[in-house]
Amino acid sequence: MRVLHIITGLGVGGAEEQLRLLLRRLPRHGVHGEVVTLTEPGSVAAGIRADGTRVVHLGMAGNRDLAALPRLVGLVRAGRFDLVHTHLYRACVYGRIAARLAGVRAVVATEHSLGEAALEGRPLTRGVRALYLATERLGTTTVAVSDTVAGRLRRWGVPAARLCTVPNGIDADRFRFDAGRRARVRRRLGVAPEEFVVAGVGRLVPGKRFDVLVDAVAAVPGVRLLLAGDGPEAAALRERARARGAGDRVRLLGACAGGLDGAAGASAGGVVDAVEMADAVDAAGVAGVAGVVDVPGVLAAADLFVSPSPEESFGLAVLEALAAGLPVRYAACPAVADLPPGAAPGARPLPASSHGVADALRAELAAHAAGPRRLPVPPVVAHYDIARCAERLAGVYRDALGAPGGPGPGSGPAVLARPAAAAAGAAPSDSSSTTSPVP
Repeated sequence: MRVLHIITGLGVGGAEEQLRLLLRRLPRHGVHGEVVTLTEPGSVAAGIRADGTRVVHLGMAGNRDLAALPRLVGLVRAGRFDLVHTHLYRACVYGRIAARLAGVRAVVATEHSLGEAALEGRPLTRGVRALYLATERLGTTTVAVSDTVAGRLRRWGVPAARLCTVPNGIDADRFRFDAGRRARVRRRLGVAPEEFVVAGVGRLVPGKRFDVLVDAVAAVPGVRLLLAGDGPEAAALRERARARGAGDRVRLLGACAGGLDGAAGASAGGVVDAVEMADAVDAAGVAGVAGVVDVPGVLAAADLFVSPSPEESFGLAVLEALAAGLPVRYAACPAVADLPPGAAPGARPLPASSHGVADALRAELAAHAAGPRRLPVPPVVAHYDIARCAERLAGVYRDALGAPGGPGPGSGPAVLARPAAAAAGAAPSDSSSTTSPVP
C-alpha cells in the first residue's frame, strides 16, 4: 500500500515527530509512505529523509496561497497513491481537496490538536469550523488522537461513522532514565547534582499556561525550572521570571528535539544524546553547539515534570515524563484520564493555578529532601506503545480502502479504537486559526 502523508510543516513538534515515528513502523504492515510538507521543511523533515522516506516541500507562501493547490493535486496524481493521509488543519483542508481532485478516494485525516476554543494553539472561529466541516466531508475517515478530541468532533457534527480514535504513540526506550545522561545534562546546564529541578515541555503559547509554572517556581525558593520549547511567549516568560526574582532559576532552552536521532554510537546507558554530542564537539574546539539538549536529556536532568495546561488533546509530554520514571503533576491529560485508575500511579492532577502548582512544588521539594527518586515505568506507557498505534493505523488504512483485515472505526482494543459514540461525552482538551479561514 502506498500512502502520501500531507502535513502543514515539519519543524520540531509533537504531530511532526509522531509522523516520523509512524513512518518508521508502518512498513512492517505493508504500508510505504512519502511526505509532502506545505511549509517549513525543518529538522523533522531532515530526519524523515535520513530514515529513507521521500519528503517534498510544496513551498506554500501563506494561508490563502491557492496557487499551491494545483501543485499539490499534481503531486498526488503523479504518485499514484492508494491513500492520502493528512495531518494538521491547513494540510487537512488543502489535502482533502487535492486528493479528491486527483482521483484518490481513500482519504484519512488525523486531528492532532483540537480544543474547545482553540486549534493548534490559536483561537477557533466560526469560519475555521465551517471550512473544517465542509472539507471533512471529502474524507473517508477522521482520526482523533484521544476520545476527548473525538467527542469534540462529534459535537461539531462529524458523523460517528467517519470517526476513529487512534492515540499518539511513544517509543519508551528513547526516554529510559540514564544516570550518566542526567549528570552530563546537569553539568552542561550548570545545575548542581543536589538541586531540585522541575521540567516543562511544549510550545510556548498562551494556552499552555507556562506563565503559571514560572510564577509557581518563583514562589518556591530552592526550585529550578528547565523549560523545553519555543514559541511567541518565550520573551514574555523570560521577563516574567526576571520580574519575580527567579531569572537565575528559570532556564528557557528553546526548541528541543525529541531524541529520535542521537549520534552514531552508544554510551554506557545505550544512548548517545545531544549533550554528549555537544561535549564531543566542544572538545574538538568547534564553537556554536554548546547548550544543545534534547527532550530525553531534559527529563533525565529533572526531578519532577509539571504540565500546567488546562486543556490538552492527548498529553504526550506527560507520557514521555512517565517513561523517564519521573513523578508527574498535570492539569489536563486525556492520555491518562481515558484509562482506568492505576494505569499511571506516578501522575497526579493539580489545579491550573499558580497557587495550586506552588503547593505541589512544595510537597515534592519536601519529598526530594530524602534524595532524588525515579519511579517504575507505569502501564500507561506500554499501552501507548508506538508499535501498537502503527498497527492500528494500518488497519484504519485497510478499512478505508475496503480491504480485508481493516478493523473499522469502532473496533479494536481499549483506547486504541474506542467507538466514536463512546467519546461523545468526553471531557475537554488542547489547541487554531488566524483571521484567515486556514491557519
